[in-house]
Amino acid sequence: MSLEARLESLKQRHAGLDARITDEDRRPRPDDDSLSRLKLEKLRLKEEMERLRTRQ
Repeated sequence: MSLEARLESLKQRHAGLDARITDEDRRPRPDDDSLSRLKLEKLRLKEEMERLRTRQ
């Protein structure tokens, strides 16, 4: 997989996680554990994208 394709894949996953976080946060009683896991995964993806961008 090329670097650009990998970055695009990560961007899509990041956007998907953002949507899931928003959906969970809008629920009447959001699941804090679920939100924490989603936010942590989103942060990891962001860090990986930054790492890949600095390698270019």
